[in-house]
Amino acid sequence: MKKSSIKILFTASECAPFAKVGGLADVVSSLPKALKELGLEIKIVIPGYEIIDFKKYRFKLVSIFKFKNEKVKIYKGNLNKTNISVYLLENDKYLSKGEIYPGNGAHYNLFLIKRFLFFSQLILEFLSKIKFKPQIIHCHDWQTAILPVLTKLAAKDERKKIKTLLTIHNLPYQGEWSPGPIFKFLGLKGDELKTLKIRDESSDFNILEQGVLNADIVTTVSPTYTKEILTKIYGEELYKDLKKRKKDLYGILNGIDTELFNPETDQNLKANYLVNDFQKKVINKIDLQKTLKLPQDSKIPLFSFISRIVEQKGIDLITESIPDLVKLNCQIVILGQGEKKYENMLIRISKKFPKNISVNIRFDSVLARKIYAGADFILIPSRFEPCGLIQMIAQRYGTIPIARATGGIIDSVDNKVSGFLFQEFKKEVFLKKIKEALNFYFKKTRWGKMIKNAMEKDFSWQKSSREYLKLYQKLLNE
Repeated sequence: MKKSSIKILFTASECAPFAKVGGLADVVSSLPKALKELGLEIKIVIPGYEIIDFKKYRFKLVSIFKFKNEKVKIYKGNLNKTNISVYLLENDKYLSKGEIYPGNGAHYNLFLIKRFLFFSQLILEFLSKIKFKPQIIHCHDWQTAILPVLTKLAAKDERKKIKTLLTIHNLPYQGEWSPGPIFKFLGLKGDELKTLKIRDESSDFNILEQGVLNADIVTTVSPTYTKEILTKIYGEELYKDLKKRKKDLYGILNGIDTELFNPETDQNLKANYLVNDFQKKVINKIDLQKTLKLPQDSKIPLFSFISRIVEQKGIDLITESIPDLVKLNCQIVILGQGEKKYENMLIRISKKFPKNISVNIRFDSVLARKIYAGADFILIPSRFEPCGLIQMIAQRYGTIPIARATGGIIDSVDNKVSGFLFQEFKKEVFLKKIKEALNFYFKKTRWGKMIKNAMEKDFSWQKSSREYLKLYQKLLNE
């Protein structure tokens, strides 16, 4: 089969820069670019949320039709600097109003469940309107995990069924709800497939579980996480289902857009720099300190945290450790938003140590770039991490991760070479690793070598996109 003959539809709840909450959006926008370089034809479809700036991104209306008695509009645009088509499906009742994940992203929200069931049901009708016949639908997370079920039910002839590949980005979010309302919404009796009779441990219908059991291939976003989720500890009550699909389960490490995240060309930086000229990084450090009204001193170790402020990311370990970091005469910059209790805790701590900590409760892509370039370290004490892009971007900018050895962190950070890894989720273990990192920091030659090692790592999509291509080819040759 020729590479150029493969047609793929990406379906997801997010795609950067149009609609972004987490790393999923970055993957959905950057992986297709790499696949296109391999000769594949890729199209992307996401809901047309009202938060998207249709005019800024030049989306144009291409079709209006009725689906389930609902008015649907299709808008078409392109990924930045590419001719990869991105489609937005607009519907006032289910898809467009409010935030991407109303209810703080909790999947215990019936409207949220209906939003993405409606979106998934709409996909096959949408394809007939744009006259595109994908050979494979690449689904992402629970929001489109019902599609493997829907494609099976839609195919009168098994040989004509569209193949499906499901990528799990964040296993804890599964889309569970009582089966009655779901089957009623989908217009199903619940016995059309054997798997539809399966319930999770809470007796709920689980959308992600259905995707795992019905997709032709299931992938996760790192090799280590793929192994972890086959265990009870990390499997989030789906480990038995995942074990059933073990022969069809693959782990492919995410990449990053190395053109977008490039310290040599990043226009958000005070000074651009190369791997062989990283001394200019200190200019960005002073600029960051000045921007955040911290004492300007290039010799003070500057730690950073850029992420969702939630328990998964180990934010409690950081809040517990801040007084110790202050005693070590360090500065800490935090950027993100999440659970209110942690946000409030960080704000209180920042008022207590205004010369040492800057807390920024918001999403700010420009400030994030300044932190990547200006910080010395990035803290990633995650309880679990399916892949993580933060550690990759940070290393690209020569900022050294201090991270817990879990999931994709293990696959992307080399201990004492390009970063520092620790195992036990304990404050004393975390602080011991921080002190070890500071020993490197204060030895100029060894520190410079570590920065160079980090910046030289290749986190582009080239290798991973070829692995996806092999899976696509495997699906179509079976």
